[in-house]
This record gives sequence, structure tokens and C-alpha cells, in this order.
Amino acid sequence: MNFFNLILWPFKWAVSAVLWVFHSAFTAIGMDPASGWTWVLSIVGLTLVMRTLTIPLFMKQIRSMRGMQVIQPEMAKLQAKYKGKTDQVSRQAMAQEQMALYKKHNVNPLASCLPILAQMPIFFGLFQVLNGVRGAAERDEGILVLNAQMIHQFNDGTLFGAPLFSTLRAPGDGNHTSTVIIAVVLVIAMTVTMFISQKQLAGKNVSEATKQSPMYRQQQMIIYIFPIIFAITGINFPIGVLIYWTVSNLWSMGQQYWMIRRNPTPGSQAERELNERRAAKGLPPMGKTKEEHEAEVEEARAKAAAGQRQQPMSKKRQKAQAKKGQGQQNQPAAGEVVDGTAEDVTGQDQQVVETPQNTSGNPANKPRKRGGSGSSALKKK
Repeated sequence: MNFFNLILWPFKWAVSAVLWVFHSAFTAIGMDPASGWTWVLSIVGLTLVMRTLTIPLFMKQIRSMRGMQVIQPEMAKLQAKYKGKTDQVSRQAMAQEQMALYKKHNVNPLASCLPILAQMPIFFGLFQVLNGVRGAAERDEGILVLNAQMIHQFNDGTLFGAPLFSTLRAPGDGNHTSTVIIAVVLVIAMTVTMFISQKQLAGKNVSEATKQSPMYRQQQMIIYIFPIIFAITGINFPIGVLIYWTVSNLWSMGQQYWMIRRNPTPGSQAERELNERRAAKGLPPMGKTKEEHEAEVEEARAKAAAGQRQQPMSKKRQKAQAKKGQGQQNQPAAGEVVDGTAEDVTGQDQQVVETPQNTSGNPANKPRKRGGSGSSALKKK
């Protein structure tokens, strides 16, 4: 046993134990122990157990990512401070200030990789178990917790004619065409679900300030790099491992959807959408009580009202408007009888328009007459 296998031995044992538990449970309820579907469900059960155990790491990942978004303005200032300085002393000082910033905000830049890193030992353990099924069946041996009888059943189990330990490059003794088709479909499903699960965290759940930072652009590159790497290496993965990764990615998608919808990052599009849904239900924004929200609304209204001040007006203009208002009050209404003559304001041909008097005697301010096209009542008289 080499050093690598020695390190993986505990994880390989854990994988075989979980597979034994689920296989025994499914067999107890009447499923065929040699059926490929029984072993597929056992692998799905292994995935669910693993992802349940990594929930604390996922929560730490979310907190760390939010912390990184909070310190982005300070990080940008730090990068601008040392921009163009390539000497050893400056680079060391910048690294020290970055570490102090991480420590101050309790942020770990590597926390975003923790869920994937935690699954890697299980991934390699499952990989070794599946790779050893065929040889152990030929030698009539067991693999750790899985006894020889279970190994024979595992070896005989197929998924639509494809053995679970077969790969795209090594189809095994089953139906080669079926193995290639299923392997290709699972590689594509694994790659697409991985891309979507990573895109979720870097889409709606990121604030606008973070999207302008260099670190965000680096994360965008990682979103595309990881799926490409898994798509290339996926041709060497057994079908059972491809099932494991696809189910794990689906778990991540559902987990992140629940987290983003209920507890989004402050300042992100997801938070705005959540507040809109809460407002439609008559609830205050996220993180605020109803009283706090009402107080903020009233304060905003008071500021808006205080900001609307009247434009300054000269005394001369004030007098002119006052006289104009008095003239409008004394003007007869439509249809009112004046000196025994009914005059319709809207249909009259001649109307005296009075303007405010100007003490300077300007003739432009004298009463003017407007002629109409029809005959007036005075002319008829």
C-alpha cells in the first residue's frame, strides 16, 4: 500500500460502509440486490449523506463570500496604494495588510472552495471502490465492508446495460454502445450542473460594487475553468462516480437556490427581489422590523418635504400677482347678467382684458380689446 492509498484508506472504508448500509436497506424492502438500480440508489444515498455532512462548510462558504464582498472597497484602496510597486518590500507589506484585513473581518479567501475540497477524499474513495469491483469479483474477494457476495452483485449490476464501474474509455463487458451513450450524457449533465451551481453564487447574489472588483472577474474565470476541467477528465470517471457528481451538483443548486431566495447578500439583485416580494405581502424589508421601516419612510417623506422650498419673489411681483388675483375674483362668471345683458365669456366677441397698472405710464399696460369673428350682443343693440 503506497502513501496515497494509506491516506485514502479511512475514506475508502467510509464509502464502502455507507454503500453497505443503503444496499442492505434497499434489499430489505424488496429490491433486487444484483440490480444496477439498487446500487445507483446506494450511490445517491452516499451523496446525500456526504452533502448533509458538508452543510456547515457550505454555510462557512456563504459567510466568507459575503465577507469578501464587504471588504472589496478596502481591498481596492489597498491595491491602489501599492499599484506599480513591484519590489519585495512593497509586496510583502501589501500581503501583510491583506492578511490583517482578512483577520479583521474574519474572512478566509479559501472558504469558497471548502465544499469541493471536502468532497475530494470521498470522490477518490468511491473511485477506488468502483475501480476495484471487477478485480475483486474475479478473485472472489470483498472490498473492506462490502463482502464478496455484494461485490459479485455490484459487478453484475448494470444501468441500461452499462456496468457502474465502466468508463467512457473502458466500457467493460457490458453493452458498449449503451455505456458510451450513458457516459457521455452523464459527463454533460455533470458539467452543466456544475456550471449552473457556480453561476448561481456569482449572478443575482452579488452586489454591484463587488461586480466591479478584480476578484469578481477572477471568480468569473473559475466558473468556466472548473466545468471544462471536469468535462475533460470525466471521460476517465466510472459511471458510478459521474452519478455521484451529478447528484451532488443538483444538491448544490437546490441548496443555493434556497439560501439566495431566503437570505441573499445585502445590496444584491436577489435582496431587491426578496424585498419586493415582502413589500407585496405587506412585510418590511429584510433585516428590519415594521416599526423601523415605517420610521425610515416617515423620515424620507420629511426630508422630501423640507427640500421643496418656495422660489424667492420680489415685492413688485407679489403686488402684481395680488392685483391679478383680485381682478379674477371680480370678473363675471359665464352666463352672469351684467347691466341687463347676458354675456357668455366663452362666446363673447369683445372682451376687455385688464392687466395690472404700471405706475410708469407705459401704454402697453392699458386695456386692450380682442375682436371676435361673430356679432356681439352690443352690436345687435
